[in-house]
Amino acid sequence: MTLSLLERDARAIAGAEKLRFFPLEVLEGRGAILVDPAGRELIDLSATWTATGLGHGHPAVVEAVSRAVRTAPGAGGLSAIHPDSVGLAEDLLALVPSAEGGGERRVYLGHAGSDANDVVLRSCRHASGRRTVIAFERGYHGGLGLAMGVSGQQIEAGHSGDPDLVLVPYPNPFRPGPDGIEADVAASLAAIRRALTTHRAACLIIEPILSDGGLVVPPDGFLRAVHEACRAAGVPLVCDEVKVGLARTGLLHAFQHDGVVPEVVTFGKALGGGLPLSAAVGPAAILDHPAGSALLTTAGNPVCTAAGRAVLRTIVQDGLADRADRAGARLRAGLLRLAAGDGVDDGRSAERIGDVRGRGLTIGVELVRDRVRREPDGELARRVVYRAWQLGAVVFHVGGNVLEITPPLIITDDEIDRAVDILDRAISDAIAGRVSDEEVQAYAGW
Repeated sequence: MTLSLLERDARAIAGAEKLRFFPLEVLEGRGAILVDPAGRELIDLSATWTATGLGHGHPAVVEAVSRAVRTAPGAGGLSAIHPDSVGLAEDLLALVPSAEGGGERRVYLGHAGSDANDVVLRSCRHASGRRTVIAFERGYHGGLGLAMGVSGQQIEAGHSGDPDLVLVPYPNPFRPGPDGIEADVAASLAAIRRALTTHRAACLIIEPILSDGGLVVPPDGFLRAVHEACRAAGVPLVCDEVKVGLARTGLLHAFQHDGVVPEVVTFGKALGGGLPLSAAVGPAAILDHPAGSALLTTAGNPVCTAAGRAVLRTIVQDGLADRADRAGARLRAGLLRLAAGDGVDDGRSAERIGDVRGRGLTIGVELVRDRVRREPDGELARRVVYRAWQLGAVVFHVGGNVLEITPPLIITDDEIDRAVDILDRAISDAIAGRVSDEEVQAYAGW
């Protein structure tokens, strides 16, 4: 008996690393298109959670990796120096602005955003001699170590938090408290200042957009105010750009939307062009010590760093930040038309689209039970992403009820327009009951 790919997966791959929303099988990818075993093409609206930001099979990455594989001088940068590891670090130092009074900077190279954040947090503790990490409710910084221990999203899901963690609220303009969003911002900043004053804080870590917690875009000026509070207390701000950095929000760095230059910035996902690669850029006083405390044998390896250099070069030379800004505007405009009732089935989708928000090609569509009470509808979100897969698009949900739309930066206008049509039909079909409980019950998602 020949087993299907899904059956083989169920028998062989550990459940601890599975986050499934529908039975997605893929054999190849081209640009913003994925192809399944039957030859069916799907528009990729996730870019593997932004990791394939340049799309699938980008020529620059293919060429760089092919060259590196043929001539790779070893398999890592742990105990040897090679041109692409040093070159990637130099590229990042040139592209990431230096915080005021920051002094010499260094670059950590790793495999994933999780280890980059973990190393930075541990290094901040060592450099300062202080233990407290200030982070945000429903934030996500990684799936292992201290990075996992300070992730509010992981803690909410039942994982143990770090004993020296202080969580503060992240203001959500779509779901303000009874006194309004300005009061929420003030309350969050008050909690931050209180934590900075009453705890021995090693650092504060923040996502410029709260991604997995529901793709929440904070009010303008919030990140700047957080940074000012940190600087007043002499505590470094760690900006986690793993998911939304490197041109995705319409600027090279997401923190630039608020005119901020953090002390430490972490990268991952898109940096590797689909290969495992992460980085942190920050003060030498933090990242240089303790020596040998982040020993990953294949970190900084010639293949992944060659890919990273090709990614950065392509983003800059091809103007992908501007492209993301324009493509994102087109995509948001299409989704806002659906929210206004200009869709299939007499605008049925509009009844359940509570909000369309985002920057560049980081877009969230919040689904609700009704637009007056704004009650989150996680069940609808599960059905919508399943139906979208059936109709030919890959999109996932975050925060329980928010469609996270983060396609490759090279997505075409035609693909954007087709994607909007598919999402319109998927929402309408899910509302109409064309997706059954039996179909989605095995796919809990995030």
